[in-house]
Amino acid sequence: MRPASPVSVAIAAAAALTAVTGCTEKSSAEDGDHVVHVTATDDKCEVSKKEFPAGHVELAVENKGSKVTEVYVLFPDDRVVTERENIGPGTKQRVTAEVKAGDYQIACKPGMKGDGIRQAVKATGGKTIQRDPRLDKAVAAYRAYAQMQADETLPKAETFARAVKDGDLEAARKAYAPSRIGWERTEPVAESFGDIDPKVDVREDGLEDGQDPATDWTGWHRLEKALWQDEKIGDREKELAGLLITDLKDWQNRVGKADITPTSMANGAKELLDEVATGKVTGEEERYSHTDLVDFKANVEGAQKSYELLKPVAQENDKALTTELDRQFAALNTLLDKYRPDTTSYDFTSYDKVGKTDRKELSDAVNALAEPLSKLAAAVVK
Repeated sequence: MRPASPVSVAIAAAAALTAVTGCTEKSSAEDGDHVVHVTATDDKCEVSKKEFPAGHVELAVENKGSKVTEVYVLFPDDRVVTERENIGPGTKQRVTAEVKAGDYQIACKPGMKGDGIRQAVKATGGKTIQRDPRLDKAVAAYRAYAQMQADETLPKAETFARAVKDGDLEAARKAYAPSRIGWERTEPVAESFGDIDPKVDVREDGLEDGQDPATDWTGWHRLEKALWQDEKIGDREKELAGLLITDLKDWQNRVGKADITPTSMANGAKELLDEVATGKVTGEEERYSHTDLVDFKANVEGAQKSYELLKPVAQENDKALTTELDRQFAALNTLLDKYRPDTTSYDFTSYDKVGKTDRKELSDAVNALAEPLSKLAAAVVK
């Protein structure tokens, strides 16, 4: 949930247009009581209904504003039920989510910053959602995967933090990218809590209005700047290294309590591709270390894990979709392999060595996968 630059806005808008022309829009005649139309502008967030039946709900989002926006369904405590980021001006997207009975808020975030413009809504009825048992199995397997990624991240992050505390610049640089892999594979789970991601993974341009980078900027990217641009480790950096571990332990302890559904898995896979399109392909995510391709690969792996777990059901419901997803995942992974000499390692080419033509090729491959991936949630609940 980070703001996009003009370059990434253009990429996001192109991807959004692709999603629209890729038949993600349905005619209004097909819309039933499970569809909520959300019209976002630069200063409004209008919803077509304030109450809807619990179950599988579809948000039909149209951005009529001049800014790239995000749309969220939020629990009362601001945990995320579902989200769709990087919705370009003049574009439409549809998002399918599993929503239990209760009170929620739908939030539009023009410019992709702040708390958003919110509408209170209610999902009514006490009917239990009937799932294919294979989907319950997929959710359990994904929850175990997310916990494993968090558990495996902590020792790597502690190695990184220890190097920072020791003032060892080269050791800290070496440990930086490996410490982020598990996080990048499962970032939508962390983002669903609302408060962890801004502490550990925000970039300087992602700070909210009024926040001071000198005191309020924490996490990996603050340390990345010190290691590669400032080329020095001071007392503040050593303090931040300890804080990073505290925040990551919080993440580790909460992963098992995350609200995970088949649709949140599918939408999370799409979010990971959006992360690639707006941060990694543009070189903005790791702007000092240029380790973007490590994050890129981890995002793709996380998206593919969700897809593979959901595939048995999705394949029965939409064989053409899963055939296309298999093809696009394979193509993107093959392309990424061009940038690492050993396909069993995470030793990727520094992204500042990747030229414009190659970046365009990577961007096209991401968008080619993101378009069919945006349909996975709907295929799972058919």
